[in-house]
Amino acid sequence: MREHEVKALLRGAGVRVPRGIVVAEVGADFAFQDATDLAEPLVLKAFGPGLTHKSDAGAVVLGLGRGQVAGAAAAMAARLDEQGIAADGFLVEEQAGAGVELIVGLVRDPGFGPVLLVGLGGVLAEVLRDTALRLCPVSEKDVRHMLASLRGAALLHGHRGERPVDLEAVVALLMTIGGPGGLWERLDLGEFELNPVIATPSGVTAVDARYLPARNASPAPPVHRSGAVHVPPWTSESAPVDGGFGALFEPAAVAVVGASTTRPNFGNMFLEFYKATGVPLVAVHPRAREVAGVPAVRSLAEAGVDYALVAVPAEKCAEVVRQAGGVAFVQVMSGGFGEAGRPELERELLAAARAAGTRLLGPNCMGVYCPRGRQTFVGGGLGAAGTVALISQSGGLAGEVIKVGERRGLAFSRVATVGNAVDVTPAELLRWLSRDRETRAVGLYLEDPRDGRALYEALAGAGMPVALLVGGRTEQGQRAAASHTGGLVSRSRIWEAVAEQAGVTLVNSQDELIGALAYFQAHGSRAHVQADGARAHLQADGSRAAAGDGTLVIGPSGGAGVLAADAFARAGVRLDPLPDALLSELPRLGIHAGGNPLEIPVGPRGRAELVREVIGVAVRGRPYRDVVAHVNVQSFFTYGTAAEPLLAYARALAGAQRELTTRITLVTRNGECAPAGVEDEIGAIMTAAGIPVYRSMEAAAVAVAAGGRCGTA
Repeated sequence: MREHEVKALLRGAGVRVPRGIVVAEVGADFAFQDATDLAEPLVLKAFGPGLTHKSDAGAVVLGLGRGQVAGAAAAMAARLDEQGIAADGFLVEEQAGAGVELIVGLVRDPGFGPVLLVGLGGVLAEVLRDTALRLCPVSEKDVRHMLASLRGAALLHGHRGERPVDLEAVVALLMTIGGPGGLWERLDLGEFELNPVIATPSGVTAVDARYLPARNASPAPPVHRSGAVHVPPWTSESAPVDGGFGALFEPAAVAVVGASTTRPNFGNMFLEFYKATGVPLVAVHPRAREVAGVPAVRSLAEAGVDYALVAVPAEKCAEVVRQAGGVAFVQVMSGGFGEAGRPELERELLAAARAAGTRLLGPNCMGVYCPRGRQTFVGGGLGAAGTVALISQSGGLAGEVIKVGERRGLAFSRVATVGNAVDVTPAELLRWLSRDRETRAVGLYLEDPRDGRALYEALAGAGMPVALLVGGRTEQGQRAAASHTGGLVSRSRIWEAVAEQAGVTLVNSQDELIGALAYFQAHGSRAHVQADGARAHLQADGSRAAAGDGTLVIGPSGGAGVLAADAFARAGVRLDPLPDALLSELPRLGIHAGGNPLEIPVGPRGRAELVREVIGVAVRGRPYRDVVAHVNVQSFFTYGTAAEPLLAYARALAGAQRELTTRITLVTRNGECAPAGVEDEIGAIMTAAGIPVYRSMEAAAVAVAAGGRCGTA
């Protein structure tokens, strides 16, 4: 669409654009006489095919007088002709006054749909890359957060004596473009961009505008990291209706299809896993009456179960699933579908599931883990049933999170691996888990959004802490961008916007995911108490003081404290000054300097109860949301010989947590220096008290930040 046509669209939506005229006859000098009604200085622009970036082609001239326009147009046409570009016509406009140059754009993400971008604009938009993104529709709160997040936000509020711009006009423009009922709903995106928008104390003017409908963009479909092509709608209207997933996680009986009587395979491995859990079990085999001591039937139609695991070659899976009438859920472990370049097998498999009336998990997934339901896909027995759920597109990573997480004290309610997710999707599972009585927090590992809009809505509506780990975030979009907006919207930026807008934590590694879930598990009940209005801390006289926010870091070694301050700053966690009540008490407690982080003598010859006393005084004087206590484990065994002083410190910290609704976190620095078994003892003490334990300040900082972002504050 030509620029003047886009501006007519904007004008109709109430967006201010410069006054101007269109000259469609190139070389007709008399046509420019209509510009006599325009106020100088004037701007001349050419339009036509190949002129998406006019400045690069020399198709823009500023500061013209009326008498200069015709000559400038002739010279511009000659320049363009030398480049092989034929202009269709010219646009002559009044030149906007100086102001802050912004870029406002829309782009249609293949997974999540229309995305709004705002940032510092002009010709340096892609150089500065100072932008913020949100999914449409945006709220006014979203818009204000976007503007405040810009590194150059000070320019909007007046800088070095300049008057502030009309911020309300900027907000109104963004709502007109990306808010409910905005232009994003009426455009066939593609890409849509206003660059620059000139913001001044008297309002905003869209100086340049471009619109490339979707039919010209030819976007490539998103690709699952494993290779499975999946093209989801960006609206949620066609999202699956949530089913009951009780039988998925707690089946009355399980069938395994694909175990061998002669050569042990994955099917046999799962038979052994299930035999160990004690769930009622049947094998499916075309000839045998039993497999590995498990009774066998000839097909799923005879199995009489509500969950079946299929581990046969990809080519045979659809045939097996067609026989699954009456089976609530079928999980296809087998690979070799879309991820192997054979999407036709995926379509056949889904059709078979639909015909049988069963829900399909996978293919290319490991299955389900649920201690309450005796469901498992990992060896080593079932862990304790807990309140943390996990949804993962990777079965291998899910197994690692389960085993490493349980080693660190996590207890899981439900874990589902979804693989290629041709039927049951992460969004559908998350919606169900958000209503599950057994689940209080959710972690997700995803590689593509599948139905991104439904996923975003499920994240935003989860109503519980969510930590999100996304694989492949560093990849750029798969299509060439014709606008600055398209070039500035990467896969990573989209996921960051989704997390920010939905109020969930985006983590960067498996370790951070486990750490965030450990924090949610330990402090979720305290978050619930505070959310219900009982924001209080127990004082010495038994009364309660109101809870607040902010974080106190407390422990030995000034150097470690300085590094801790850096780690928490990088994570976006505020370390507030110490309250006067604590400062006045410090000398009495034998501490003669105070700051946050607060250095106290913790070691083999220190008094273990000191940490409990200091925390008690601190939260009475200022209701910290979080207290992060750290110890140098190495010092206890370099300057001492027994574990008891360290364990006494742990018990004192546990006692403080039992008295307070402030969330206490422990960092065991240099924990590898402890003798075998000591860290396990500390972990048991902390788990019983509801205190998460981390080995580094960086890990603790990320977890505490997650607690603040995910509504556990």
